[in-house]
Amino acid sequence: MTWLPLESKMFTAVAYDPARRTLYLRFQSRDVYRYFGFSSDDYQQFLAAESKGRYFLSNIRNCFPYERMAKLRVA
Repeated sequence: MTWLPLESKMFTAVAYDPARRTLYLRFQSRDVYRYFGFSSDDYQQFLAAESKGRYFLSNIRNCFPYERMAKLRVA
C-alpha cells in the first residue's frame, strides 16, 4: 500500500487497498482513519475532487463504516 501526499487543509495523505476495499486517510491532526467498503470508483472520485475536504464531508464521513487507527508520532 502506497501513501500519496495530499494538498489539503484537512488531510496530509491518502492510501487505498483495493483488495480489502479500504480507504486510509491521514488527517492534519496526524490521526489515521480507515473507511471500509470503499470501491475503486469511490477512490478515483475522491482523488479527482477539486476539494478533498468537501468531498469527504459530503461523500465519506457518515457514509462508510470506519475505524480510527493511530496517531503518527514524529521522532
